[in-house]
Amino acid sequence: MSAKKITKKSTKQTSTSNNQWVSYLIGGAIIIGVIVLGYLLYTTLRGPEPDDPIAGVIEHEHQERDHVDFEIEATDLPPVGGIHNPEWQNCGIYDEPIPVEHAVHSMEHGAVWVTYQPELPTEEVEALRDNISGEDFVLLSPYPGLKSPVVLTAWEVQLELDSVDDERISEFVNYYRQGPTTPERGATCQDGEGTPIG
Repeated sequence: MSAKKITKKSTKQTSTSNNQWVSYLIGGAIIIGVIVLGYLLYTTLRGPEPDDPIAGVIEHEHQERDHVDFEIEATDLPPVGGIHNPEWQNCGIYDEPIPVEHAVHSMEHGAVWVTYQPELPTEEVEALRDNISGEDFVLLSPYPGLKSPVVLTAWEVQLELDSVDDERISEFVNYYRQGPTTPERGATCQDGEGTPIG
């Protein structure tokens, strides 16, 4: 009788031990699944990594983000961040210069600001418009006194270009629009200031 009881108890212990192992395996699988899902979500929100760093991009880290109610004077390059107006500029195409303080706020929301010299030939301006037409989170505007024919600016990064045909325009827009330097990813680029023509 006692030998049978020992056997039953041993079988019960083995069954309990197996159940614990199954629980550990299920728990481990859940943890791994959560980690993988988190990584996929992070890479999706961050945007695609370029195959190679975009040549010529200059980084300017640690920009201020305070709101101010005064006009910010334009310099020979658009600011890459810093103080800005509480209202952002509606994204889209503009045929007149736009207020710097509103454009900077749009960049805080993830916009790429494509600026060009006002004296750029009409066909080159049209090429820029065709390039970014229909794109979300992009501003296009002339910029008086701009030191390069075309300058691409996103929060904390900038790229000066000599030609509207430069392939880096699309690379920069695709990578930095709502990209890794965006402080307020997911914020809107509409319902703000300005009426774009496209």
